[in-house]
Amino acid sequence: QVQLVESGGGLVQAGGSLRLSCAASGSIFSINGMGWYRQAPGKQRELVAAITSGGSTSYVDSVKDRFTISRDNAKNTVYLQMNSLKPEDSAVYYCTAKVTTIVFRMTNDYWGQGTQVTVSS
Repeated sequence: QVQLVESGGGLVQAGGSLRLSCAASGSIFSINGMGWYRQAPGKQRELVAAITSGGSTSYVDSVKDRFTISRDNAKNTVYLQMNSLKPEDSAVYYCTAKVTTIVFRMTNDYWGQGTQVTVSS
């Protein structure tokens, strides 16, 4: 199977920075799109940023010019650099990856367990 393990969350003051990492491991043949979602209490989960296998990126308007998504294909890892953080960025952040497995060449979306980001004012 495939596992996604996130790291890098924590507590930071407004205006500060954090870098999230998400490493995929297991029976991986290839990884297509990767992305980061977030969910704040009482709100729906939203897509924050996404990156294709070729490196094309997209962002939700509220984080443009502050967050940067990147990936290291050799390490099967996606990153989210978050700068100029605001209290409204506080949420549980989840990484996701569209993975084709070695066995049967099946493609599915996999999710990490989530990492808490809290921005104090």
